[in-house]
Amino acid sequence: MSATVPIAPNDFDRSRLSRVERALRVFTDVRPGEGRTALLMFANVFLILCAYYFIKPLREGWIAVSGVTGLSKLEMRAYTAFGQSLLLIPVVAGYGRLVGRWPRAVLIERATLFCMLNMLLFWALQPNFLLSPLPYIGIAFYLWVGMFAVFVVAQFWAFAADLYSEERGNRLLPMIAIGATAGAAVGSLLLEKLVSSGTVPTQHVLLMALVPLAASIWLTRRADVTEGGVAAPKRAPIAGGSALADRRGALRLVFGTRYLLVIGLIMLITNWVKTNGENQLFQVVQETIQRQVEAQGLAGDAVKSFVKEGTTAFFGGFYFWVNALALALQAVVASRILKYGGFAALLLLLPVIAMLSYSAMVVFPLLAVVRTTQAAVNATDYSINNTARHVLWLPMSQSVTFKGKPTVDSLFVRAGDGMAAVTVLLGVQLFSASIRTYLMLNVALALVWLVAAVWVAREHGRMAGAEREGGSVHDLSGNGELAQTNG
Repeated sequence: MSATVPIAPNDFDRSRLSRVERALRVFTDVRPGEGRTALLMFANVFLILCAYYFIKPLREGWIAVSGVTGLSKLEMRAYTAFGQSLLLIPVVAGYGRLVGRWPRAVLIERATLFCMLNMLLFWALQPNFLLSPLPYIGIAFYLWVGMFAVFVVAQFWAFAADLYSEERGNRLLPMIAIGATAGAAVGSLLLEKLVSSGTVPTQHVLLMALVPLAASIWLTRRADVTEGGVAAPKRAPIAGGSALADRRGALRLVFGTRYLLVIGLIMLITNWVKTNGENQLFQVVQETIQRQVEAQGLAGDAVKSFVKEGTTAFFGGFYFWVNALALALQAVVASRILKYGGFAALLLLLPVIAMLSYSAMVVFPLLAVVRTTQAAVNATDYSINNTARHVLWLPMSQSVTFKGKPTVDSLFVRAGDGMAAVTVLLGVQLFSASIRTYLMLNVALALVWLVAAVWVAREHGRMAGAEREGGSVHDLSGNGELAQTNG
């Protein structure tokens, strides 16, 4: 077990750095004794995102062969995403109750095992595999992938934000996030290559994802034990009756606190804007594949297999290039923006890029421009903005982090999908909207997003400053405001 020696921000003996810590300093400011846990967390999130990107492209293939009479494939995808936001309400409420019962490592382990059991069930029930196609199984799987992000991806970042103080988190989270973008890129690339070559049939991809998830459970335990030896921890454990623990449920906590609610609004708008763009991309892909089906004269079950394989392969490739760009941004840019520009620069970059990008697409609504710009927006979100989303929780107490972050990162994100579904409903059924109309809406949403981000950056700066001065973390008072509590 390693222990981190308390040191002044710019005063430490560089000779005490291990070889690994010296190598990690290429990416961020690592101090003596921090390398072991940082590597554990890096490897952990790498494996989680690798597993997630085995699964994520599959949902596009499954939903592409799940038809509902009277709905286009674009509407089918958009309305199912809206269903995710509704289903997440009881799921998040139940998860919030578990936060107060189990220590954080146990909570993460059991939630991950639950998701792995679900994956085995979906593997057995997937379309045209062991059983005759079950009605709406693709829809059920699409809904479940949204739940996966709650139980596995979001809770890892809640764990990371809870593990580190505000000062250490600002230095180490950007480096750990490189593991996330690297895992996403590697997972996407492996999926594309394995499926395209026929080495691993798409039916067995879910089984592949079980391996990295099982390893991530062990890594979580090791990181929890390692950091447990650090003196003067930032927060008391979740379970066991901490003075810092907010006893409200996750939903009441978020909706009753202005700061958390505005963060949720930002997440909602971010995903609304992104999903609007992704829905248009999905529509173009389906039209292209349909032309290929007609050109090859396919019929019957061959059509479904072709559509499923083609959609999965395309999005595997698309996600690879998005994540490859995100990896470059995360490794080279994110920590430097945070170090030299501060948290505000990190948080405000994506809404500015989105506003400029979609404005350009309004003028030039060409397929190549839309596809390239959507990849750029997604890559910035997965790297720069992803780091900002995790850093903003560093001044918060453990109870608030483990309840609030999964709620905001899941419920509000899926609510953004829901608003994108409403956009499709109105655009298709009532207004026959052109692509320019969707893009102009995105420009207006990005402006609101920018204003909200400015307010959050100001509030975060106030909390972080108070923590540095008084060694305090922030819980929530009964009137919905942020309150300081001695750490």
